[in-house]
Amino acid sequence: MFSTQTYLRRRTQLIQQMPNQGLLLFLSNGESPINFEDNTYRFRQDSTFLYYFGIQQPHIAALIDVEANKTLIFGDELSMDALVWMGRQETLQAKGEKAGVTETRPYTELTTYIAAAKKTQRTIHYLPPYQPANKILLSELLQISIAEIQPSTTLIQAVVAQREIKEEQEISEIEKALTISCKMHLAAMRLAKPGVKEYEIAAAIQQIAAQADCTLAYPSIVTVQGGILHNHYQGNTLKSGQLLLNDSGCETPMGYASDVTRTFPVDQKFTTEQRELYQVVLAAFEGAKKQLKAGVKFKDVHLHAALVLTQGLIDFGLMKGNAADAVAAHAHTMFFQCGLGHMMGLDVHDMEDLGEQYVGYTSNDPKETQLFGLKSLRLGKALKTGHVLTVEPGIYFIPELIERWEAEKKYADFINYEKVNQYKDFGGIRIEDNFLIKENGYRQLGPELIRTVEEIEAFRKD
Repeated sequence: MFSTQTYLRRRTQLIQQMPNQGLLLFLSNGESPINFEDNTYRFRQDSTFLYYFGIQQPHIAALIDVEANKTLIFGDELSMDALVWMGRQETLQAKGEKAGVTETRPYTELTTYIAAAKKTQRTIHYLPPYQPANKILLSELLQISIAEIQPSTTLIQAVVAQREIKEEQEISEIEKALTISCKMHLAAMRLAKPGVKEYEIAAAIQQIAAQADCTLAYPSIVTVQGGILHNHYQGNTLKSGQLLLNDSGCETPMGYASDVTRTFPVDQKFTTEQRELYQVVLAAFEGAKKQLKAGVKFKDVHLHAALVLTQGLIDFGLMKGNAADAVAAHAHTMFFQCGLGHMMGLDVHDMEDLGEQYVGYTSNDPKETQLFGLKSLRLGKALKTGHVLTVEPGIYFIPELIERWEAEKKYADFINYEKVNQYKDFGGIRIEDNFLIKENGYRQLGPELIRTVEEIEAFRKD
């Protein structure tokens, strides 16, 4: 946990951002059974609960009563049966005190407190539930159907406004995660060679995280089929002539994440075609990061990266015509179907559970939800000092997409289908790092991880 003052300050700031009086209800995550009740998946606390209370314990709730000027934790101490199996644990009361909460009540009293608030028609603010058990719990507490659950927009917006600006201690945690991630990626580059299985590399990555008392921030993407954006199959055997895409990050015990991608050849050197296309992605990466600073819309950074990618693809012969016209028509989405990046922090896709329309966009500048490519851009709004985000341009060859668009003669003025068909099985290339936005620019977070063709080839030969 951070200091007691951290949680007191955060909650005070939150209350100041809430114009309406009432109750602010925060539900922890619960444990999820794998195949029977007592055999559960690894517990991961809700990130907003961690942000305001820091307590890593399932099946508890916290409540800020704004009018009464008090904060309560609802939960049960371990029973004797639980102590027999689990051993002595720090009490919930002690954990609450570390978070600056002095009043802890049994979990059953939460129902009574909420019922009393409803009886006097007090406003009860809560965030979107994403665990089924919490949807059921909210339904029972509020005496409404699950379909009637309506999270508080006011609370969502207040939480986003606060959490999106990272504190120095949060940045320090993210950089701890990035330090471990760099070791993970270098190990993957060391291990990759013809005959090795993808899952062998993925296992080595996970071991490095575990040895640093960290977990994976998300299931690692370790694949020679990089054209599949979120490919979690890891059964392929590496072969000469292939590229390996490694998208992996770790999460510290405090819950802060890193998110890094590198693409490199299974052989010691890139082929001529791999090198040229890699340089296209690298140019887009370098061009995008130079655009980063407070006040710039990330959507514009995304489109700038798309423009650089498109010009590179025209020079390579996969596209044709004028690059700016091609991007305006969105023809580049044949190769770049996703967004350039996303917010990052306590979640690898920070605050994704609160809704992209609040986290990545504003009501005055809403998300494009229909247009292919832009509908996958998680972040589009103007950047602020203190934002932490990823920049991850890529080129992806998706056979099914190529075949459909060619049959439809889609973007035929900009796409050289004859040559594109020669690269159907090429896979994909992505380069990704994490950045802190500053008033007049950015700071790349974590250690510098090798990125250029020359650096990667030199490392692969050692």
